[in-house]
Amino acid sequence: MFNKNVLDLDLEQEATRIATTLAKQLAKLRRRGLVVGVSGGIDSSTCLALAARAVGPERVLGLLMPERDSSGRSIELGRQVCQSVKVPSEVEDLTEIMQATGCYRRRDEAIRTVFPEYDESYKQKIVVPPLAEGDRITFFSIVIQSPSGEMKKARLPLKAYLQVVASTNFKQRTRAMMEYYHADRLNYAVVATPQRLEYDQGFFVKGGDGLGDLKPIAHLYKTQVYAMARHLGLPEAVCNSTPTTDTYSLPQGQDEFFFALPYPQMDLLLWAYNHEVSAAEAAPVVELSEEQVRWVYRDIQSKRRTTQYMHLPPILVEEVDGVGTKLKD
Repeated sequence: MFNKNVLDLDLEQEATRIATTLAKQLAKLRRRGLVVGVSGGIDSSTCLALAARAVGPERVLGLLMPERDSSGRSIELGRQVCQSVKVPSEVEDLTEIMQATGCYRRRDEAIRTVFPEYDESYKQKIVVPPLAEGDRITFFSIVIQSPSGEMKKARLPLKAYLQVVASTNFKQRTRAMMEYYHADRLNYAVVATPQRLEYDQGFFVKGGDGLGDLKPIAHLYKTQVYAMARHLGLPEAVCNSTPTTDTYSLPQGQDEFFFALPYPQMDLLLWAYNHEVSAAEAAPVVELSEEQVRWVYRDIQSKRRTTQYMHLPPILVEEVDGVGTKLKD
């Protein structure tokens, strides 16, 4: 029977299983330790704690990678997490690299096609419409805030939206580049931190936060990651944090940018969809209408189709000595 307890786990058993598997995987990769990019968010913090449990904190590096648009709160929480699990950490400020790649300039050019007055003194974020009764058309809007605090919102044309996303993707790819620098320097492997909701729905950047040698929590729902973080004794400030993208200069929840709903409802509906629970049965549990649940189910299907590319490795014309991936007919 579908209810709010379907995501309950034996947390100690699962933490032991993940840590044991991580240690075995690392041995197969013939690497000495693990690098984890730490944002101060629940996913990276949990991965850091599991990595320390797997191989010992002295063989884990927590990498803090702020840039101009990062929340100061993120690096503060990241430091707390590293100290909590006794993992050594390093800080790499990526602002200069972002400027050199044109990340901010290219993004701002796209925003100015909608708001000509926009400049570096403004803050911004991208949002999608909240879930409403019946079908909704998913489109993206840009929200800006002037230095005086005035807020404006307008729909982004497709060309401008794609340029904003392509520009901000530099951030995730630069973070991955820095993780692999330190991994190569130390002969470590890189831990990527997506949980099941992000991994299933393609909410990551190919070659960015989707890149890694090990993905220890990709099978865990976000709700389970929060429970695991509490079980592992991570700081309360992390365990009580709201999921954000930490990509745009205005605070932005993941449900504003990508998911139809906040993670507690999305987790349950993804589980329900995976287990063929009808919309009629799921609706009262997640406190939505049947039509809203049907819309979320369709959105799950749509995101799986449209983000399939994100999961694909490089495709070959033919396999080379049994290695690599050829696209099937």
